[in-house]
Amino acid sequence: MNTGSNEPGEVAVATGQIEVDGVKGDSEQGLGSRAPEFIKARRALHVSWQVGVFVIGLAVVVAGIIMLPLPGPGWVVIFGGMAIWATEFVWAQLVLRWTKRKVTEAAQRALDPKVRRRNIILMTIGLVIVGVLVGFYVWKFGIVMPWKIKDQ
Repeated sequence: MNTGSNEPGEVAVATGQIEVDGVKGDSEQGLGSRAPEFIKARRALHVSWQVGVFVIGLAVVVAGIIMLPLPGPGWVVIFGGMAIWATEFVWAQLVLRWTKRKVTEAAQRALDPKVRRRNIILMTIGLVIVGVLVGFYVWKFGIVMPWKIKDQ
């Protein structure tokens, strides 16, 4: 297989281009700005666009970070902010690709029957240990609600 070959179905490894039946395309969407062409054509407008995208993405990421300890879908919002940044910045596109790859690998590992069986056994053992500890505490000290504790 030659990277300079024009044979149908040939993959150009060096450029990441795929050619199937004479039609070239990227194996993955290319890196870089996805701003409209008229914005990219003017430097000042493009920089302003990038600043706007960065500020909006930053606001979404900060909102997601605030939602981590509070009720709300914190991680989903953080990744949404990263997706906003990825429309304009290569570093964010690379982070999202890495994250997608790792999530896919973790999902495949979690669906492995051996791993699932191990996780179920560990969870069951953990729940039994917690149940025994709670049972011992209740047997030893009883159940006392905090609002019924009397000062002595």
